[in-house]
Amino acid sequence: MPVQRVGALYRSSVGKKITMAVSGIVLIGFVVFHLYGNLKAYQGADVFNAYAEGLRDFGSPIFGHGHILWVLRIGLLAAAILHIAAATQLVRQSRAARATGYAKFDSLAFSYASRTMVWGGVIILAFVLYHLLHLTFGSVHPQFVKGDVYHNFVTGFQQWPVAVGYIGAMIPLGFHLYHGVWSMFQTLGANNPRYNRLRRPLAGVIAALIVIGNISFPIAVLAGIID
Repeated sequence: MPVQRVGALYRSSVGKKITMAVSGIVLIGFVVFHLYGNLKAYQGADVFNAYAEGLRDFGSPIFGHGHILWVLRIGLLAAAILHIAAATQLVRQSRAARATGYAKFDSLAFSYASRTMVWGGVIILAFVLYHLLHLTFGSVHPQFVKGDVYHNFVTGFQQWPVAVGYIGAMIPLGFHLYHGVWSMFQTLGANNPRYNRLRRPLAGVIAALIVIGNISFPIAVLAGIID
């Protein structure tokens, strides 16, 4: 049965790595699009709020207000759950396979990014939850105004603790993206001597652009560039 084969594949380490790679593509796509949307804050309140409202009206009049947006959110949530579940199971399998531990730590075998993937993932998850409560639902935003995304964006980042926390969270995100993009290419079979040497630089460029772009928002708000 196809379902049984899929289940057997997922139970293997290869299947879990494929699950992480595919769900990672979805999550990276969201991160890139999220950055693209936030860049509109540099164009002012009208453009930024129009973009946010356009997301809610996407698919209209066939679909109702916010319906497609919620479908996308559910899809992202599913991808995140699969990603976290596969990562957790892989870590457990890895630890079980080397229960006696390494006799010697080989610093050449593991990059800093790969060694911190687990803790980095935990920090990123905590940040995402806070970010949703802060700028999407407004639960922890003392000046939240429903529907005024630009106002919430600016007043949120005008708080130094929030801005510093946001900037700090981009560091593990960068390492996570760097290792994730590189390993994703390898997992999905993009393994050719002609371009293997390009995988790490490409992963580094993608991670750096996303991190620099995201860090620019709180800095721009604190500097008065976005006000």
